[in-house]
This record gives sequence, C-alpha cells and structure tokens, in this order.
Amino acid sequence: MDFTFTTERRLEDGVTEREFTLGEIPGTLWTPESAAPVPLILMAHNNGLPKAEPRLVARARLSAAAGYAVAAIDAAGCGDRPRSAAAEQARAELRRAMRAGEPVDDIFESLVGPLVEQAVPDWRTALDALLDLPGITGPVGYSGWTALGIRLAVLEPRIAAAGFFAGGYVPRAQREEARQVTIPLLLLLQWDDEGNPRRRALDLFDDFGSKEKTLHANLGGHLGTPWFEREDGDRFFGRHLK
Repeated sequence: MDFTFTTERRLEDGVTEREFTLGEIPGTLWTPESAAPVPLILMAHNNGLPKAEPRLVARARLSAAAGYAVAAIDAAGCGDRPRSAAAEQARAELRRAMRAGEPVDDIFESLVGPLVEQAVPDWRTALDALLDLPGITGPVGYSGWTALGIRLAVLEPRIAAAGFFAGGYVPRAQREEARQVTIPLLLLLQWDDEGNPRRRALDLFDDFGSKEKTLHANLGGHLGTPWFEREDGDRFFGRHLK
C-alpha cells in the first residue's frame, strides 16, 4: 500500500509534524529531533473522533517533544472517513436518548462495537508502514481509546505498553477481552465523569490480566483530566519503551 507524506512543518517545540496518506487512510506523524531511532506511540481518540481533535494533538506534541514518534490516523468509520448509514442512525438515536434521559448502553454497543471492528485493520496496516520508516523503532506504545486499545493489545504482540482513558464506552466484547491483556497498563479515570459510571471503570481495571497495572483517578468531569497526567503518561512509557 502506497505511503506518502503530503505536508511537513516544523513546530516551535522542535517537533516535526507530517501529514500522510496510506492508501485511503489519512494520518499524522509527529517526531522529535533525534539522531537515534525513537519508539513509536499510537494515539487514538475515544470512539472514533478525528485525529485532528485539539486534545489529541496537544498530547501528541507533548509526547513527541519527550522523545517519541507519535502517530494518529482516521481509521475506517472514524474522523473524516465515510460513515455508514447504521453508524449515523446510531448517533442520531444516541443524541435523542441522551436528551430524553433514557438508557444508552445498547445504543453505544451498536455504535462502538462496529467502529472497533472496522478500525483495527487500518491501525495494524498503519503500524506496519510506520515501523518501516527510518528513525522509528519498536517497542510500540498505545494511548487513548480504550475499546480499540484492548483489541489491538490482544492482537498485536508489537504493542508493549498501553495508556487507556476510562471515559469512553467499552463494548461487552472488549470487556471480555480485557482479561487477555497482559502488557503494562496505565488507566486514567475521571472520578466524576458524567458519561462513564465509576463502578464500570473500576470493574474494567479489575478485569485486565496485566500483572503491572496502575490506576490514576482524579476528581472532575469527563474533560477535566489534569495536564500532569500527560507528563506522567510519558514517564510510564519511558519505563517500558526506552
């Protein structure tokens, strides 16, 4: 599959940001100044939000400045990629149910489950291509969207450590798969996340099969993750990728 860089710009923090295409997959790669190859972190936003989402870009730039290559893509069904009629119907039903205060778990299942299934092949294809680039090496880390990360951690032996955010819905299939995840793990939990019941996140943390797993819980709602958690995340990856 043809891998092409389409833009390149040098940022003020010394990080180089390059947009690329890999067949139909659009992506962004952030790399630091480094004479030696650097480890790779795959970074995905919860539930298929775009790679250009400002919070993801801010995290990616911080990690790249700390000495990692960081890649994000819009996988199938995610970001600006075409969306299926079923996904659009599920999103409309989700908005309606949330306005009405109705239960939404079954709607999330119908939306997020297929998104994960569609996204995984694109992420694995991107991983193959990125590790072929000069200046990038393993081991590989994963950061972000928990449901996708669980599936990738189960399928991909090249992923050596993962940082997950407990703020996105995790389908039943991935909650079952969590028992098969054995790599070092950092789970971030917002204690007052209005969209993610605390007990569900704590149960998921218990389910992970990793012998080395850490839970960071902070007061506040869904968007209130403290900035220092990004820095702690880079230290976590430094223990396992460098």
